[in-house]
Amino acid sequence: MPMPERPALSVVVPMYNEEESVRPLVEAVRDALGEGKEWELLLVDDGSRDATVAIVTQIARDDARVRLIPLARNYGQTPAMQAGFDHARGRVVVSMDGDLQNDPRDIPQLVAKLEEGYDLVAGYRLRRQDKVVTRKLPSWIANRLIRGITGVSIRDNGCSLKAYRRELLDRVHLYSDMHRFIPAVAAATAGARITEVPVRHHARQFGASKYGLSRVGKVLLDLLVIKMIRSFRDRPLVMFATGALLSFLVGLAFVFATIVSLVAVAAPAQFGASSSLVLPGAALLWFGLAFYLLMLGLVGEVFLRQSADGNPNLLPLIREEVRG
Repeated sequence: MPMPERPALSVVVPMYNEEESVRPLVEAVRDALGEGKEWELLLVDDGSRDATVAIVTQIARDDARVRLIPLARNYGQTPAMQAGFDHARGRVVVSMDGDLQNDPRDIPQLVAKLEEGYDLVAGYRLRRQDKVVTRKLPSWIANRLIRGITGVSIRDNGCSLKAYRRELLDRVHLYSDMHRFIPAVAAATAGARITEVPVRHHARQFGASKYGLSRVGKVLLDLLVIKMIRSFRDRPLVMFATGALLSFLVGLAFVFATIVSLVAVAAPAQFGASSSLVLPGAALLWFGLAFYLLMLGLVGEVFLRQSADGNPNLLPLIREEVRG
């Protein structure tokens, strides 16, 4: 079946060792989207060691709407999703998991909601079919933490079933485990209009989950990055000046300690050569760090303004540009 130059919809599905899920997933997408030519399904193989690639290759031979994006090794879900976004040709892009827990029948309602004028539509899982201790409870805590820190009111950041405008994805680039923070990144860097809709969720039919409590550390570090982006992306001088002020205050504390040591000691000879060098030297180091941080902030401000003059898209000030 020949493909149009640019289909209306691209569905991106990262897959890792999902040989049993591939065929049911493709059939479910076909049933949900119909037999038309206006969609494509991109299956991104994240270095699978089973027959996933062979099965997808066979399916793609019979249906040109199915495309295989093979990665050289296992990079993780976020790089796999970004690879799918980079190769997607649709004006609207939908992401979902490849373990059959997301339901392709929800794709039309996400796309319809997107057409109401939103840039990103996130699904949140109703009656989630996962283990309570290892999946649902950590997710419940993480979602509230993410919502409180980022200020983006998404109740289920871990749900991969989302719909995006192509123009938004061109502005958002993912790394680490940032796929959980796409709404926060989109809001911070592109001023995206975001909403959410309820979606179905099914128990895993084949294999075992590739995720567990080991991802908590990465999530916390990525959350710190998101907080920094949201707070200081457009004002780097504020961040560096805050660090410079703290360093300057620590330097003043060492100066005060030097004065106290000089006054408290009865004879200057008892002050000692080590004390006369260590405390003033530490003060100078902290003052030097404060000056260095302040200069970095000024350089960042100059770079930001020059980049904004050369490329207005770097500053998300006009929402109409996001939607094209």
